[in-house]
Amino acid sequence: MADGRLFIGNKRYSSWSLRGWLAVHLAGLDVEEVLIPLAGGSTDAIKQATPAGLVPYLEHKDARVWESLAIAEYCAEIDPSLWPADRAARAHARSIAGEMHAGFRGLRMAMPMNIGRTFPGQRRTPEALEDIARIEAIWAQAISTHGGPFLFGARLGLADAMYAPVVTRFITWAPELTATSRAYVAAVRAHPLMERWHIEAAAEPASWLLDKYENPA
Repeated sequence: MADGRLFIGNKRYSSWSLRGWLAVHLAGLDVEEVLIPLAGGSTDAIKQATPAGLVPYLEHKDARVWESLAIAEYCAEIDPSLWPADRAARAHARSIAGEMHAGFRGLRMAMPMNIGRTFPGQRRTPEALEDIARIEAIWAQAISTHGGPFLFGARLGLADAMYAPVVTRFITWAPELTATSRAYVAAVRAHPLMERWHIEAAAEPASWLLDKYENPA
């Protein structure tokens, strides 16, 4: 029997769900996955199932955790290696994870996550391009300091989990990226957990599709 439940939204669209889901699986938590589709009036279902009315939401043993960054920290208590061992590197990782959690609204609004569609060259607003430049700088600094292929070395960690939805956005919207960013996008996309997420997103029923994401203005 599983030790708890993880509530998430559509894998095709739900960027915050991806972050929490990656953290939980990287930590090896044994939880039942409860997927509540965002289509068909499911907002009410999410509100009824979770404390903040948002996904992801984790129930694990006696803990109740919402917000992706809080879930990440909870998972790190179980597996501390998900953050870098070095104190300064760990502070760096937490800083860029927090920046992702709190910012980049221009990118989020212009280029929503949609696994399964591509819109190359579209929605390159000034705000989105400014956010992309900052994200590329964050990635370049971490990779050059810690050797890659992931932000803090050879293993996908919590900082990478926070930026994983950005990777999917860059695949979908195909903005111009540096060689370093393209290599990082490829490394994250090739990770077995990301491959599993993409396969399961592709298997979601057509009735869950949302026109605002499938046919952006």
